[in-house]
Amino acid sequence: QVQLVESGGGLVQPGGSLRLSCAASGRFFSTYLMGWYRQAPGKQRELAAAITNTGSLNYADSVKGRFTISRDNAKNTMYLQMNSLKPEDTAVYYCKAYKLGAEYWGQGTQVTVSS
Repeated sequence: QVQLVESGGGLVQPGGSLRLSCAASGRFFSTYLMGWYRQAPGKQRELAAAITNTGSLNYADSVKGRFTISRDNAKNTMYLQMNSLKPEDTAVYYCKAYKLGAEYWGQGTQVTVSS
């Protein structure tokens, strides 16, 4: 069982930056595939970025070059550094842990990009 808690969301102006954190409880964090998903109002939840247990990275085209996903297995924490934010990045951001068919979600953190 894994419990996930996101933090770091907020209101930021276009062009600004935010760093999201996802703190995980439970054992064997390092063995999980981790991802950041986002859901904008009226839209389906979509993958923003993912990182495997070996450190391989995957990004949605819409965030490539602006977002960076990372993990610190010693701290059981995953991060999403978001730079050059755009109004279309406004969404609730969720972290997800996945392994062997089991998946766990956090409660989400709101990111609003607006002037």
